[in-house]
Amino acid sequence: MKLKTGLMVTTLAGAGVLLASCADQGGLDREWRSMDFGRAVHEDMAAQIADPDASYKGPPPPANGARTELAQKRYETGKVIQPQAPSSLATIIGGGGGGGGGGGGGSSGP
Repeated sequence: MKLKTGLMVTTLAGAGVLLASCADQGGLDREWRSMDFGRAVHEDMAAQIADPDASYKGPPPPANGARTELAQKRYETGKVIQPQAPSSLATIIGGGGGGGGGGGGGSSGP
């Protein structure tokens, strides 16, 4: 029994050594992944990290100080105006509105 167990352990250890020696990490990387592997993750991380020294060209966007002050006071007093829910499914999927939103999938017939 001991001889059989010892032989099995030796065989498994030898097989492990042989398999490990055949593995060329560089070759596996070249075969299994492309050059831009992981790029999406790095781009997502970069998009979510704020630039601590952000500077923008041109003047800042226009703002209405009186409206901003009222909104801040409502926030501080807990009286924030809740946004209205969309009135239809078409509003949610871009069926209308301005600013470059695409229309629905309407027909092109007469």
